[in-house]
Amino acid sequence: MTDLLSEPNLNSALNAEYLAARRQAFTCIDELVDTTVKTLLRWSSINSGTRNLDGLNAMARELEQQFTPISDQFNALPLPDVEALTDGGEVIQNRHGKMLSFKKRADAPLQVLLLGHMDTVFEQTHAFQQPVWLDNNTLNGPGVADMKGGLLVIYLALKAFELHPLSPKLGWHVAINPDEETGSLASRFLIAEFAQKAHLGLVYEPALADGTLAGDRKGSGNFSLRVRGKSAHAGREFHLGKNAIAALCEIFYRLQQLNSEENSGITLNLGRVSGGGAVNIVPDTAVGHFNVRCENIDQQGFIQSQINKIIDDINSRQGFDVQLFGGFNREPKVANTKTLKLRQWLSEIGSELDIPVNFKPTGGCCDGNNLNAAGLANIDTLGVRGGNIHTDQEFILIDSLAERAKLSFLLLEKFAVNYEEYLKLS
Repeated sequence: MTDLLSEPNLNSALNAEYLAARRQAFTCIDELVDTTVKTLLRWSSINSGTRNLDGLNAMARELEQQFTPISDQFNALPLPDVEALTDGGEVIQNRHGKMLSFKKRADAPLQVLLLGHMDTVFEQTHAFQQPVWLDNNTLNGPGVADMKGGLLVIYLALKAFELHPLSPKLGWHVAINPDEETGSLASRFLIAEFAQKAHLGLVYEPALADGTLAGDRKGSGNFSLRVRGKSAHAGREFHLGKNAIAALCEIFYRLQQLNSEENSGITLNLGRVSGGGAVNIVPDTAVGHFNVRCENIDQQGFIQSQINKIIDDINSRQGFDVQLFGGFNREPKVANTKTLKLRQWLSEIGSELDIPVNFKPTGGCCDGNNLNAAGLANIDTLGVRGGNIHTDQEFILIDSLAERAKLSFLLLEKFAVNYEEYLKLS
């Protein structure tokens, strides 16, 4: 790594006071790494799957203990229940953990929103529950990259930035939601509200193992279908039945046809089906769940119209009733001039640190999509370097904790120095 703290590498616009602040901040980050790793090991051992409310409460207590000492205000905000369709066709209300909010200098002229999530995809029944060292720099464990490691990057960066002479002019808001892995359905309205009060958004999903960050992102929607038909004896009165599974199969077949060269940029994944029972009974209920990814809003509108058209066709047939649940919950994220400026700044910072900073478009979604939809420019993979997320092979490269914290520290500094130029951009 280049010695960014030596005078020749210091931007001429920064004075000796800033140079000293960098030295102090980088020393602070480096000295906290060992304690941070111990914290990560403890956090990874806490199951905080989105539906595990006890585990989320345990993580919330840990996060309150971690962030409260460096913040001015703390709130644990309740989230609404969200309607969902079970595989059995029952409509239920899913409960959620609380949204955590930590603020510092809420009245400062510049405001930065740092967004993360405490939930993981691993349920209490999953075999993957404990972290394991693979080598001196590689830790395998639930949530170590996605994104408990990212939450610790936020902490390290802010702890260091509080030492900077520019910190009084910049207020920050750390918001941590408990439902990102299921689409932020309960927290998205709060996220949009927070975005309206910020000038800059930073999201701490993991970067790839080589440090590549996400660029533009597709939008996403999760949908569920419940098909109701009519049961009958499969031998004696087969002709009187209305087979819900057959109708669902037809719907899914027609949806699958939307994956085509003509609809480039759209992917529709048929994810899960359920229904029926004894094979000598015509099934009267079937349920299907699917996900759609689109590159732009027009594609989302097109897909929604096609889904509605297919459902209307089946509903026009006597004896069938099809209901659609869910919808598009994340708009595509396409960079505007402010986002491009943030990427430029981060690339410049990376060059100074001898850290390659590259951006790559992705079909994945995160809360960066939600911030973008709310009008807040953001970079959304500022977390640790790691990989194999959402699997029991998930890992973090430990040296990226300090590395990524320093990137964020310098990005905050860059914003504080150049905010007038940034705020003039559209």
